[in-house]
Amino acid sequence: MATPVRAQAGLRSCAEVFNHPVGDADRTARHTISEVAAASGLTAHTLRWYERIGLLDPVDRAVGGQRRYSDGDLHRLAFLGRLRLTGMSVADMLKYVDMVRRGEQTYVERRQLLEAQREEVRQRIVDLQATLAVLDHKIDLYAGMIADTAGAPAQCQYYRAEEEQSA
Repeated sequence: MATPVRAQAGLRSCAEVFNHPVGDADRTARHTISEVAAASGLTAHTLRWYERIGLLDPVDRAVGGQRRYSDGDLHRLAFLGRLRLTGMSVADMLKYVDMVRRGEQTYVERRQLLEAQREEVRQRIVDLQATLAVLDHKIDLYAGMIADTAGAPAQCQYYRAEEEQSA
């Protein structure tokens, strides 16, 4: 069986680059919009929108006019996806990308933006942990009620495990 050309040349697939954006990014425009959409989970429409509003630099085009994304584009998309998972607004993502384009003199501003976002994430984690504790407590409560009606001993593993950890 023949080895794919990308493997022979040492190039990683679109999905590999997106899922593990490490090292220096190859700037060769070679990934189609459908490959990038499949790897990133974004729609082609969203990818075009990211380019139109400036989150992505203008994407290279093949002879026929089809978009071709580089590994560098995938690295940026992967990072933008992480920022979205933190709850960062598109407006703040645009600020960040603008700072990147302006260069090294924006390192302090970039760090401040990311630190503020990190604090929001940390607070959300605290809130989610408190919510999880309430859910565990309610689940254990219902498990006890179900066991009482069935005549079996109640097993309240989630809430008790948490109590042991906090004691």
